[in-house]
Amino acid sequence: MLGSGGKHIVNTYNLLVVVFVALGTFSTAYGLAIIGSTVGQPNFYTYFGLAPQGKPGYSRTTNEIGGLNGVNSAGAILGCLTSAYTADKYSRKRTIQLGCFILIIGGALCAGSVSIGMFYAGRVVAGIGAGILAVVVPMYQGEVATAETRGAMMSVTGIMYAFGYALAGWLGFACYFFPADSPSATFSWRFPLAMQIVAPLIVLAGSGFIPFSPRWLLSQDRREEAFEVMKRLHGRPDDPDHIAARQEFYLIEKQYELDKTFPKRTLEIFRTKPNLKRCFVAGLLMWGDQFLGIFVITNYGVLIYSSLGLLGFRPLLLNACWTTFTIIGNTWTALYVDRFGRRTFLLIGATGCVVSLIFEAALTAEFLGSSNKAALNAAATQYVYVSEIWPNHIRSQGTALGLSFFYLASEVALVAAPVALNDIGWKFYLVLICPSVVYIVLIYFFFPETKGRTLEEIGTLFGDESHVASHWYGISEEEKQRIAENALQLTKSGRIPLTSEIEANALHEDSHHGSGAVSEKNDEKHDESKIESTV
Repeated sequence: MLGSGGKHIVNTYNLLVVVFVALGTFSTAYGLAIIGSTVGQPNFYTYFGLAPQGKPGYSRTTNEIGGLNGVNSAGAILGCLTSAYTADKYSRKRTIQLGCFILIIGGALCAGSVSIGMFYAGRVVAGIGAGILAVVVPMYQGEVATAETRGAMMSVTGIMYAFGYALAGWLGFACYFFPADSPSATFSWRFPLAMQIVAPLIVLAGSGFIPFSPRWLLSQDRREEAFEVMKRLHGRPDDPDHIAARQEFYLIEKQYELDKTFPKRTLEIFRTKPNLKRCFVAGLLMWGDQFLGIFVITNYGVLIYSSLGLLGFRPLLLNACWTTFTIIGNTWTALYVDRFGRRTFLLIGATGCVVSLIFEAALTAEFLGSSNKAALNAAATQYVYVSEIWPNHIRSQGTALGLSFFYLASEVALVAAPVALNDIGWKFYLVLICPSVVYIVLIYFFFPETKGRTLEEIGTLFGDESHVASHWYGISEEEKQRIAENALQLTKSGRIPLTSEIEANALHEDSHHGSGAVSEKNDEKHDESKIESTV
């Protein structure tokens, strides 16, 4: 599945599709982050009758801020569960469209809020849309990518998260300077909230041009359509006969034929030992990453900097600068995650994060500002790993489970953070540091490396050998050549034969050649006997 010279060649159309759908996660990240900038706008407190930091009644304000994040996470959990059903039933593509539509409604409600209750309602609806997109977008990206480029393709989600957070930070900073005595002073926080709907509008408008996932099409027995999509996604100028696409389609279809032989049961992700291991890894991954402190800093950086004595626009400026640095870490991960592996980035990112949190706690105790850039590798890699560890027939359910743990953990971390930072200060970081140390140890011992493998063969890493139909990673050149020969028959006779037919024909040809060889040997012996008798 490589180009000439062994280099990975990325199909331009494939890359454009991956980046385009990632605009959905851009809006998800922006919606999560914008509350961090909103709480830095003085008019927001004035409009809703909330006490600013340092004033009497601020404890109620921290409860409201925590509540706004809490209901958003609750909505996201509902969105994750919705995505688990709709992604299989109606396709990944339709689910992306649904998530964008709901997110647009939620963003509009937030931007147009005339009461804190309406704001809460908008956050719930926006959370549902965000949860749907958080599950289905990286899953779709992984299913349209090749095994060699899957990590990079799915890491585009992490990059878009970084851009979403950065834009939220800079818009919040820019809008701070809107005149406070203006009749339209609410523009300072309404406009950034309204910007949340732009990206999903773009995705919704252009979604008709993105293909259905070829793996989903195969699950619906739409084989010819799946093959055509695969050729468009993985075609290369140096491969006019689409050999690589044929090979991958052949391996994927073998897996789907095997999947059909297994019973379809409710809650299948909890029914086998390999699936329970996947549940453990997915849940631990997303819960653990939430406690690394990344999202606490991005959502409440403004409040943290303000508590350290920085006033006016400075907290918003520092928050915008920090979120901009996240683009570097996420881009680095996208470029090298397929070379160095998922485990490597998770371990480096999580370890660096814990070290940064330790310094953060110490410096905060001394009323100094700090940063937390080392955790960014883990932030990008989590979306790759949580989706690719699941087999095709339960990937939507498994990914939804992992992301549900992420948002459930945010109910603990993000809801408690503003209250805890106000009441116990730097000691709150200890609540993040201690479980994160345990998390690093568990990553080392329980997280297998998945780089370079097809989605279908990752099951072997979880003890699911009997459910894996074929392999590509680590096989010999002779085996790869056999796969290529079988794959070349995909368009023979004007249709796409089943892989079972291909293998049956191959066996028939082998037996035919074998019988021919025996016949030739018998003829040779007969001729020899004739010569001897003549002599």
